[in-house]
Amino acid sequence: MARPVLLTVDDDPAVSRAVARDLRRRYGEGHRVLRAGSGAEALEALRELKLRGDPVAVLLADHRMPEMNGVEFLERAMDLVPRARRALLTAYADTDAAIAAINVVDVDSYLLKPWDPPEEKLYPVVDAMLEAWRDTPDPEVRGVKLVGHRWSAPSFRARDLLARNAVPYRWFNVDEPDGRRILAAAGAGPDDVPVIVTADARVLRRPTEAELAAVAGLAVEAREEFYDLVVVGGGPAGLGAAVYGASEGLRTVLVEREATGGQAGQSSRIENYLGFPDGVSGGQLADRARRQAVKFGAELLLARDVVALEAHGPKRVLHLDDGRRIAAHAVVLATGVSYRSLGVDGVDDLTGRGVYYGSAMTEAAECADSDVYIVGGANSAGQAAVFFSRYASSVSLLVRGSSLEASMSAYLIEQIAGIEAIRVRTCTIVAQAQGDGHLEALTVEDTRTGERETLPASHLFVFIGGAPRTGWLDGAVVRDERGFIPTGPALLREGRRPAGWDLDRDPYLLETSLPGVFVAGDVRADSVKRVASAVGEGAMAVTLVHRYLEER
Repeated sequence: MARPVLLTVDDDPAVSRAVARDLRRRYGEGHRVLRAGSGAEALEALRELKLRGDPVAVLLADHRMPEMNGVEFLERAMDLVPRARRALLTAYADTDAAIAAINVVDVDSYLLKPWDPPEEKLYPVVDAMLEAWRDTPDPEVRGVKLVGHRWSAPSFRARDLLARNAVPYRWFNVDEPDGRRILAAAGAGPDDVPVIVTADARVLRRPTEAELAAVAGLAVEAREEFYDLVVVGGGPAGLGAAVYGASEGLRTVLVEREATGGQAGQSSRIENYLGFPDGVSGGQLADRARRQAVKFGAELLLARDVVALEAHGPKRVLHLDDGRRIAAHAVVLATGVSYRSLGVDGVDDLTGRGVYYGSAMTEAAECADSDVYIVGGANSAGQAAVFFSRYASSVSLLVRGSSLEASMSAYLIEQIAGIEAIRVRTCTIVAQAQGDGHLEALTVEDTRTGERETLPASHLFVFIGGAPRTGWLDGAVVRDERGFIPTGPALLREGRRPAGWDLDRDPYLLETSLPGVFVAGDVRADSVKRVASAVGEGAMAVTLVHRYLEER
């Protein structure tokens, strides 16, 4: 069983660090102390912990916070972690509100600022809450149990797939007694991990992603053989196309190889998306879009990869990795891009074992009191740095360029500058990763001087550019030299339409060299790499699909 979590919530960074410091001093050996800067951030962290099945023992929230005060946060937190004990951190003037909270929302206690000395004013209260939490019976864990090893790449991929698809599960480490007990009951051993035990006691040893998705209740087989529209890719562009396609009456299916949300879905915080002035996590945005698509009747097919595209007369036929086929009148390609590999010694062997591509938010709690390294200088890297700073002792942002200004939004640069735990190292690259079974050290290089330095490290998160996932389209549609897909006017050469084009018109704005196949989002050549533009292109692609279908 994971160490119980003590979560503190305070919008004042100095107070937040002080509370966490005092808690770690006494409880750090047997507990994980996490902190959040707002009620919204704390609720997001609780959702992630609940998905992982990690126990939350104590919540300590400041009363006076903007947008969501401490009482409001604790009331909402009860729905997520009903066993956790709850306390308010208040000023003397707020004691009436704190006492009312004890009576109204079942807050266990309150603490006055300042709480010095903690031995007299903080620790006795927390001790009592921990004792009450331990004495509260733990309800039987239902749903998916996942037994794995912390430094196992397949175990990480299984956890990541479940978490990103919002499937609740309980994580058990094979090195802990509970994990060994479940393995023994399942007739499995440490070499079989990850081992999945479902609510109806089915056991899967080292399942494929499709097998895991199926037992977790995700759709992995299409209900029909023919649709009006197939959307390939479940990022913002694909979800946008699915929502607009289904809402406008098209029989729509979306096929996604991993989880809805794409790279944006792994973002810890998107603060410049229209309509969310307080920001929204990529996971929350993806979950809302997924539910919206399903509400309008779109079918979502997950953990399935599309491996080929063919034209059979007016039909567009997609081949899936399990040998099945799906046909449709039209296709929207929204496969996005994947992070490029670092390509340095040691990284490939340690991927999933301390080296991760993207935010890998399932690892957040494991970063408590650790030094985290992030490679990249764009918004995704900056958002990850802010996110992991809530858990790690320090976060080092390793940037190849000489500054962040050329690649990162100004609001994010200012936010990073205000977080003491984040250090930005410009003109720096990773030269090597070392470790026996998991990441233990990094060698970084100053690109100006060539000087190298080896640093102890357990977690490295990589955000360096994007490579399009279009190899499976070779010979089906025109791609540029980097693998991106040109559309519309970009396909014309001296006024001539692409080879094989059989319609008496030029390709539409988002249409590929194959009529009826459209592109939206980052995979399109010369696209704007922003969530808002991807969603807009997904909607625009559906408008062009309607125009194409009217010609038939």
